[in-house]
Parts: sequence; C-alpha cells; structure tokens
Amino acid sequence: MNTEKGSKINQLLQSQPKGIVFLASWLSKKGYSLDLQKRYRKSNWLLSIGTGAMIRTGDEVNYEGALHSLQQQGDSSIHPGGKTALSLLGKSHYLEFSTKRITLFGGKEENLPVWFKNYDWGTEFNHYQSGFLPKDIGLTQIERKSFPLKISNSARALMECLYLVPKYQDLRECYELMEGLNNLRPKEVQKLLEACASVKVKRLFLFLADKAEHAWLKHIDLDQIDLGKGKRSIITGGAYIPKYQITVNKDLGLNDE
Repeated sequence: MNTEKGSKINQLLQSQPKGIVFLASWLSKKGYSLDLQKRYRKSNWLLSIGTGAMIRTGDEVNYEGALHSLQQQGDSSIHPGGKTALSLLGKSHYLEFSTKRITLFGGKEENLPVWFKNYDWGTEFNHYQSGFLPKDIGLTQIERKSFPLKISNSARALMECLYLVPKYQDLRECYELMEGLNNLRPKEVQKLLEACASVKVKRLFLFLADKAEHAWLKHIDLDQIDLGKGKRSIITGGAYIPKYQITVNKDLGLNDE
C-alpha cells in the first residue's frame, strides 16, 4: 500500500472511536471507494463482519458499537428500548436483567441489516418495528467507553414496554417499573402522550402513573391527549377500571374500581 493510501486509512481510524463498525455505504460517501475498502481488508487494516460492515482488525466490538454505527453512519432510528433502555438508565435494577436478550425498537419498515443479525454479539435480540411513537422524540444519549449511543428515555421506554402488553410483556412488571419513575419531567411525558398513536399505551401509562400516585401526573393536561372512545380489554377476565375504560390484571385493579 502506498503512502497516500496508508495516510488515508490512518485518517479514518484516527477520526472514529474504537469499538464501532464501519458501514461500507458510509465509507463510500466519505470517499473510500469499494475498491479501496477491499484493499484495506486485504492489507489487514479492516476486517469484514458481514456484507457491508467492517471493524478495525483486532478491535473488540459489541452490539452497542454496532448500533452506534447504524445511528450515526446509517441514519437509523433503531435503538435500545423498553426494559433494556430502563436497565441502561439504571431504572430496573430490581428486575432480572442478566438476560442475554436485548430489546430494540425502530421504525415500521426499518429492518436490522443482515450482517447485524448474523454476527455473534453474544446476546439475543427482540426487534420491534412500530410507528406508535415518532422516531425523533423521547430519546436520550448515554456515553459508552468511546462513543455515544441513543436510547429511549425513561418515559418512552415504559411506553415501549406497554406497547408489548400483554403478548410480550407482563403488565404487573410494567407497574413495578412505573413505581420507580417518580421524577419524570411532565413536559416530556406530555409531549410523548400527545404524539403517541396507541390508545392502549396512553391509557395504561396514565392508569399506572395514577396507581403509583406520582406527583408529576397532576401536571399532565389530559385535555390535550386523545384517549379514544370505548372500552379496551387488555387482560381477559381481569378487573375493569372505569376511569380509563380498561380491563387489567385483577390484582392491579384492586381499590381502583
């Protein structure tokens, strides 16, 4: 490899944090042709981890580094959400999270790349595609060792949990998580509830916040939130909550009828 090409790869590696993936499409946009990328792999600067994705040779990359690259290089909205986000935020320490299963949320038609799905990250993933919340609100940024990562904030993460009720998520567990969210920002919650397209999620969120007696709930303007019409049966044979017109787990419905 000549000096010019060596200098170019050095510039690339020095400009990007360690522990991430390099997307071939992003490199091409940056002026690194597919032919040049091939030479970098042949010269052992970069190592392919699947079609369209490479890492520094010898670098240790986990799923977070891969998601960082999807977000920053691929303009993807796929992010850790639900219980995974709450765990990363330190909000679910009393729930079992040694789980080797990570919850990801993304847009309705947004797929994980084949290279991501086929690579062994040492964990399993549940990826949910949905448009019940806009992709650009309710996110926060956490810092990993050498790069930032966008994840759901606490309010959005709990709404994502409620979106999975009852098929993939237990409502009782959602209540336990809600109990720990006593310092949510009303303006952020208001924004999410107004933008949320799921009547089920909105009613359950408000019901659980009400049951947990959170002080921030009194600052929410319910008149600005579309809660739909008619009853919603979340749990078959459960307890009916007239205030929110939902049927929930019997134990959750106690003292609320």
